[in-house]
Amino acid sequence: MKPASREEKVEKIDDTHFSVSVKEPPVKGLANKGVVRALSEYFNVSQLKVRIVSGCFSRQKLIEIIE
Repeated sequence: MKPASREEKVEKIDDTHFSVSVKEPPVKGLANKGVVRALSEYFNVSQLKVRIVSGCFSRQKLIEIIE
């Protein structure tokens, strides 16, 4: 995850790893909300189906997407 980026984007690294850049700063969970929003748009699912399992305070996160 790359907080406070100039542009928002999701890049696929391999089958299970993605690089997510969000515009929100890493303050009060704003960047985490941006990651959830960006991934929900990328996978075309509701934000309610995207959950941060671990890494809330880290740049590396484990994300669960429920289909």
